[in-house]
Amino acid sequence: MLPSIEEALNELNTAYELNPGPWVKHSKNVGIAARNIADKVKGMDPDKAYIVGLMHDIGRRVGVVDIPTHVYEGYKYCTEKGWDEAARICMTHSYLLMDKEFDQEPKEEHLKAIRSYILKCIPDDYDRLIQLCDALAVDYGFVILEKRFVDVTRRYGIMENYIRGWEVAFQIKEYFEEKMGCSIYDVLPDIEKTTLLTPKPWKPPVSS
Repeated sequence: MLPSIEEALNELNTAYELNPGPWVKHSKNVGIAARNIADKVKGMDPDKAYIVGLMHDIGRRVGVVDIPTHVYEGYKYCTEKGWDEAARICMTHSYLLMDKEFDQEPKEEHLKAIRSYILKCIPDDYDRLIQLCDALAVDYGFVILEKRFVDVTRRYGIMENYIRGWEVAFQIKEYFEEKMGCSIYDVLPDIEKTTLLTPKPWKPPVSS
């Protein structure tokens, strides 16, 4: 099950009140990118793509948290709402390498739960689509993959498996372009302009 488009947008607006930040605009742009690409792919539902794109980062509603925490919080939240399809995307969107992300059993309970889920999950086109669109959308619009990778690295540094994940993102890009019969960049509004922008990386406000 999924929330409606109106419900998903309302969830984001509520989440922004709980944890303001550029992640909400990013989420909306992920939804737009996913919808526009899905609209060009036979057999995909653009509305579903839009909704799961909107909801992929909803775990950030709990505050400024790391990648595994927002993944797990989003999964739990959507599961509690009965939105199993959105919950799945919350879990898979940050793990482009899927089962190859984990080479050992983690100690923390939420990391164990993520690992267990991912190891059992076979990615479908919606998983791949949101993984791709997460790497195309920023809060101020859309950028080419290389630009987004630099943006994320400026904020977080180089983490384990980053480069391997980039290779997967390019493979997913080629996969969808073959299905679309055009470049993914052809359906992303104003990407030629926003790619050239270089805003400073966002940092969470410091509590007084």
